[in-house]
Amino acid sequence: MSVDPNAHVNFFAGAPLNRLAWLRTSQSFLNATALSPAARWVLLNDGKILMTSKASADQPSDTPQEFVLARLPTETVKSLLGPEPLFAQGETAGSAAPDGVASLESARLHGPPIVFLGLLEPNGLDSGNVLPSSEFSAKNDALAVASRIKGQPFFALDVTKIPSIEVDQVLKKSPEVKDGLRFEFVNGRAAMGHLTQVDSAIFAEANSLVDWNSRIRYCAGCGSPVYSQWAGWKRSCSSLLPWADNSGKEPCPTATGLHNIVFPRSDPVVVSVVVSKDGDKVLLGRNQRWPSKFYSALAGFVEPGESLEDTFTRELWEEAGVKTWGIQFHSSQPWPFPANIMSGFYALADPEEPLRLDLDNELEDAKWFTREEVISALKGDNPDPPFKLPPRNALAGVLISDWAYGRVLVGSHGRNALPSESRAEVSAGSDGKPFRNFF
Repeated sequence: MSVDPNAHVNFFAGAPLNRLAWLRTSQSFLNATALSPAARWVLLNDGKILMTSKASADQPSDTPQEFVLARLPTETVKSLLGPEPLFAQGETAGSAAPDGVASLESARLHGPPIVFLGLLEPNGLDSGNVLPSSEFSAKNDALAVASRIKGQPFFALDVTKIPSIEVDQVLKKSPEVKDGLRFEFVNGRAAMGHLTQVDSAIFAEANSLVDWNSRIRYCAGCGSPVYSQWAGWKRSCSSLLPWADNSGKEPCPTATGLHNIVFPRSDPVVVSVVVSKDGDKVLLGRNQRWPSKFYSALAGFVEPGESLEDTFTRELWEEAGVKTWGIQFHSSQPWPFPANIMSGFYALADPEEPLRLDLDNELEDAKWFTREEVISALKGDNPDPPFKLPPRNALAGVLISDWAYGRVLVGSHGRNALPSESRAEVSAGSDGKPFRNFF
């Protein structure tokens, strides 16, 4: 897997971990890796992420804290993990699953939720001497094989249901405390201002997967309780367990075939920045639930049967009564609150056309701002600004900033830069038919 060094990478993005998806079904790999000295654990508690800060008795109470993502070794958290084996567990705590049972493949039935996040390789992706799943077979010593992998395996541990006194006792005994650090569970949104680019991506993956595992408690096919497989990447119906009593029940639909209801998902959202025909104004809106003076790009969830471009067009019309053309893509961003994928687009519109807020009544206000007004707000020179904008760790902030400072040129991409009434005249091929994707 290679990464384009010139690609635009938003906050929460970049995927620095090699996720080793082909090894999520290998219980020998997971059990050996989780207990290795190189493994690191990130802890989450009811949506809050564990972070560290310098402990100082003489520091004024109103001094802003500088937090860093806590990466704990297995030795520190081992007492919180529950009975071994950690993966491929049997019916009772401390028992191992029999070999060859698909429903128990890397199953975790006892102890707090654990998610395998991936491998942080020393020199980036492809540098960690990553081994194929065939290496982790009954014929090989899993610990010996795992020791040949270079890098730090990362796991997420959900301590929400562990008594806080147990968690506190474990943290107080950790080497980090002895080194003068203190621990604190920080709200994920508040943590955004402290996370590095790499840590933001690790948090995004961990928070989304832990949240998904905590919310998906029952099978969408038959209503039975579900359990974790594949190191937190699959939720399986308990009716499939070999000891389940299914007398008098219809077989669960998930017993055969591939079903998206058992795997984690990301809900797509389109973030829409509309620019005037002359390129000097931008349309921003204000939701009535937002903080005072806050304006941002318009946005909305993708609905079934829509392309991303369809969502852009519909949302702009529903929220502001705006007809757009010249849609062009900028970049995307995972948004782990709890699990969205934001896709950022620009388009052109006529600022002379009236705006309408009475269609879905979602916006309190929408207006056109000049480039100068936006740049002034971005700089933050005014202690009492007329309006505020999202920061660059949110995709809307990136889109607005890149337009304001001329890092993108909207409406310069040929076919897409035509008004909607002219698009039908443009052919996609030699047959002269209008360009339209199927569906």
